Amino acid sequence: MKTITVIAPAYNEAEGIRDFYTVLKAELGKLIGYRPDMLFVIDGGADKTIDILRDIAAADPALRVLKFSRNFGHQMAYLAGIDHADADVVIMMDSDLQHPPAVIPHLLAEFEKGSDVVYTVREKTKNQGFVRRTQSVIFYWFLNLISEVPIGENTSDFRLISRRVARLIQGSIRERSMFLRGIVSWVGFKQSAVHYQAAERFAGKSKLPLGRLIQFGLSGIVSFSKKPLRAASVVGLLFALFGLAFAALTTWQYFTGQIDQPGFATVVVLLSVFGGVQLMFLGVIGEYVGAIFDQVKLRPHYIIEEAINITPARLDG
Repeated sequence: MKTITVIAPAYNEAEGIRDFYTVLKAELGKLIGYRPDMLFVIDGGADKTIDILRDIAAADPALRVLKFSRNFGHQMAYLAGIDHADADVVIMMDSDLQHPPAVIPHLLAEFEKGSDVVYTVREKTKNQGFVRRTQSVIFYWFLNLISEVPIGENTSDFRLISRRVARLIQGSIRERSMFLRGIVSWVGFKQSAVHYQAAERFAGKSKLPLGRLIQFGLSGIVSFSKKPLRAASVVGLLFALFGLAFAALTTWQYFTGQIDQPGFATVVVLLSVFGGVQLMFLGVIGEYVGAIFDQVKLRPHYIIEEAINITPARLDG
């Protein structure tokens, strides 16, 4: 029988984690020809999520749990799950029931057809507000505009990867600015899509506010595009040419007697524009330098405080 590991990060999901487990367990129980288990990764938090999962795991050895020592982030939780998965198929999904477990058989059907990666495309989210939809559209539009790796609109971290893709991530892809949507697209192999309709969040609140979404987008940009750095060079060259042309014009006006007195407003405008552009692109360069700085420190991606039904478990990764 082929083995399946379902990875589900959780951050302050005490209100709905038991219901998610119940629905997921029932769906996995319907599968024929597969031996499934579940791996929940607790990404820090301050509620009773870990206490609830301890109780469930005591009665169900097919439920494995990792608890981080603090909040390391959604992508690091998925990475830890992949690091501790040893299955023919790895399925990643969130634990708020917006990624419906009922879609799992469709993912497996595509896997059986030969796909190493089966990603999902969200058709619609019930009761999703206009602002949230707009943020998502802008995020994917801008990311694909500058990214060197195409990332489908409305894709998410709800996906299936084969053992060999998981092995690649475990052994070779260990960058700090982890952006799994881009990485899974970048590795290649045969990939296919499954469309689904996202349900309304069952319980709790979204853990990805606008600030975190912007940070997430920056990680994707830094990981998969050098275009902002190239844009800095191009814009710098254009402004340098403009400055030379303006200097030549000013010199000509001076010697032909067209300048009676210095133009204070012109100086202020030019200094403001040039200074603003320089600072903006210094910030862009700073994002890349910061990513390099994080990478060369070689700190672990995550630290595990507790492991349940996992022996042995890596303490970090």
